[in-house]
Amino acid sequence: MTYRTIRQRLLLGAGSTVIMSLLLAAAANSQASATRFDPAPRLASNTHDASAPAHPEVTHVHFWEELMLEPQDAWSKLRESFHWRGQSLPAEAQARIDEWIDHYRSSPENVAEITERASPWLAWITQQISERNLPGELALIPFVESSFDPNARSHRGAAGLWQFMPGTGDALGLVRNGNYDGRLDVVTSTNAALDYLEMQADQWYEGDLQLSLAAYNAGAGTVNKAKQHAESQGLQGNYWNLSLPQETMHYLPKLLAIATIIDDPERYNVSLPDIHTEPAFAKVKLEHSVTLSEASTLLQVDKSALADLNPGLLNGALNPSSAQTLLVPEDVDHGVLAELSNGTDERQSVASADIPDTYRVESGDSLSVIASRYNLSAQELMRLNEIERPEALQAGQLLTLSGR
Repeated sequence: MTYRTIRQRLLLGAGSTVIMSLLLAAAANSQASATRFDPAPRLASNTHDASAPAHPEVTHVHFWEELMLEPQDAWSKLRESFHWRGQSLPAEAQARIDEWIDHYRSSPENVAEITERASPWLAWITQQISERNLPGELALIPFVESSFDPNARSHRGAAGLWQFMPGTGDALGLVRNGNYDGRLDVVTSTNAALDYLEMQADQWYEGDLQLSLAAYNAGAGTVNKAKQHAESQGLQGNYWNLSLPQETMHYLPKLLAIATIIDDPERYNVSLPDIHTEPAFAKVKLEHSVTLSEASTLLQVDKSALADLNPGLLNGALNPSSAQTLLVPEDVDHGVLAELSNGTDERQSVASADIPDTYRVESGDSLSVIASRYNLSAQELMRLNEIERPEALQAGQLLTLSGR
């Protein structure tokens, strides 16, 4: 079973083998994890009295009235998307999760602090995961990885909400230079992380996302060896039967523990911040450079608020050669947004010329740089040009930039 849509298969299929080889090499140098706090799926779903009254139509009206009265926020939307609640696990596996539940519930103020930090991002990340039909628990990976701090950096070199190592980020096409770091860009890195998890699940684990999560932390090579060893002992090669590095042994239990708490915060004496169901930011695509100071003045928004939403802009300015999307608070005046983007529509504003059909590679170019310049992904550029070895790109080579 696989969660990838047909569109995503077409997008990633052609270059997945090469990308996975790059990722395996990058993962050998790290277990890209930088955090101290983690999430987990909840087990209690919202239910109502199932006793049936005498008249079915009365039950029907009562049911819809119940739904209308039930408040909706980002947390309830997240809970609705949980896939792993109530899964049947061996006692030893459940004990590993319960150990982390006890750990988190012992300091509910820490959970509250991290979930508060998640406020700008949670609704949007949940939305992206839902659109891919992935388990909602994955939206809590940043709880485990970075305590939902987009600027988090580990001593090993991992960075961002999803804690990508430099080599892994490069292999996934995350642009990284003196002005911009795609690993810190929440929108770009979230899409890369979900692509990575889906790609590994399909490439190695027949769609098993729990094994892909282990590989996200320890590297696919480490997980594959542990899986082969477990199967040689007559065990099923699932996550719970594998002997892995200690950090990876804790990785999924942490995620499931925090999801359990999020699923029923009152039970665990945890207070969650109010987060609206809609994303807290709007995306403005630009073809011209702009500093955060200039945008702050035009939008009448604090520069610090823009900086918080755009941590990937290392020097406080957007340069279209590295990044084309500026995040702004969602309540910014639409007319001003249009002015910022040279008069185009506010949320989909793209002040750019039509993308040419072809591009001739210049000395010093890389796939990620070219892809970013024309608002493509490196994977899509590889697919369009049937490229299997991105490192073999040569000056003078003619690349197709569209499927036309």
